[in-house]
Amino acid sequence: MSEEKTLIPHFDGYYDHWSEMMENLFRAKGLWGIVERGIGEPVNDSTLTENQRAPLDEVRIKDHQVKHYRFQALDKEVFKQILDRRSCKVIWDSMKKKFGGNQKVKKSICNALMREFELL
Repeated sequence: MSEEKTLIPHFDGYYDHWSEMMENLFRAKGLWGIVERGIGEPVNDSTLTENQRAPLDEVRIKDHQVKHYRFQALDKEVFKQILDRRSCKVIWDSMKKKFGGNQKVKKSICNALMREFELL
């Protein structure tokens, strides 16, 4: 039986569209909760019992899966702009802050700047 290959939406600068596609992918893979809530790392990992450590390890694996998908979607220049990569939630929030927003407003501002530059 062949394994289904996951197609990762590439980030092309249109954050709103890309983030919806990524959210849908993460929901389909059962990973969206980790993006929304984050990991919730304990202060001191060494004091955990095996029963406490096992669920935390599972959550960490899911976090790494999400980061893996996310990093596949980004080119090197965008990747370098994400300074804090400690968890998938931090990355998601960072990208939302940096790239999110109304695309029409951004395009309008960009067009205005281009016109201003052409007049120089």
